[in-house]
Amino acid sequence: MIRLAACQYAIELHESWEAYATHLEGLCVEAAEAGAQLLLLPEYAGLVLSGQLPAAQRSDLKGSIAGIQPLLAPWLALCEGIARRLGVYLQPGSVPVLDPDGLYRNRAWLFGPQGLLGYQDKLMMTRFEREQWGIAAGQGLKVFDTSLGRLGILICYDNEFPMLARRLAEQGADLILAPSCTDTEAGYHRVRIGVQARALENQVAVLQSPTVGLAPWSQALDENTGRAGLFVPPDHGMPGDGVLALSAQLSPLRSQWLVAELDLQAVINVRREGQVFTRRDWPEQFERLD
Repeated sequence: MIRLAACQYAIELHESWEAYATHLEGLCVEAAEAGAQLLLLPEYAGLVLSGQLPAAQRSDLKGSIAGIQPLLAPWLALCEGIARRLGVYLQPGSVPVLDPDGLYRNRAWLFGPQGLLGYQDKLMMTRFEREQWGIAAGQGLKVFDTSLGRLGILICYDNEFPMLARRLAEQGADLILAPSCTDTEAGYHRVRIGVQARALENQVAVLQSPTVGLAPWSQALDENTGRAGLFVPPDHGMPGDGVLALSAQLSPLRSQWLVAELDLQAVINVRREGQVFTRRDWPEQFERLD
């Protein structure tokens, strides 16, 4: 049994590094004190760093991501230090990163008790990212070996594409982390429906963490709607609707953790003893189309 924490992360204005660092450390301590072994924050949670920029720059769509680039190294050091001190796995959400080729990519790092494990870039870009913001797609999917199990990361819109989660499943992932950022209830449900479908198809668990609240000071994060959830395949020993845990309130005013226990072995057993074998039968669907 493992204990997971997904944050409904309220986008708040922190105008100094000290205020932000105190905020992030306090939030993570809260989850760790609740017994969480893995902490997940949402897509673009790192963009809250832009609150430290001058008001005109932090409210500028492209200026804000350019302005936070010098803050990324201390941010990564802060996140690694938190994971080490608390003895937890921490996926602190994602942030736009300027790569050597001159393109920004939406990147999510994973830290463990021993330090940095690596990162995953978002692969499928929304219209907003592609047409207005200039965020480019990454390449490749990684599976991370941890003491809790094998896990992968699919960032928000990535969860709406079946082949991405399937690739992670083929690489041995048993748990998928789904940091998300959606401004409308419809957007939240698109990602959530995708998340639940990916859990069903691949017989894995998926943990979702969303942004919530209003941030009029940021063009990118001005409106945020979502609920945190832990989803599994609906089958023997699992909830009938596949919802293992769901935060009580849609878009609370303050950050809140959803802390839930997951028997990952029970999820794995569904693949061997379930009412259906969607993971095993996946290739058969293509054979029948020929």
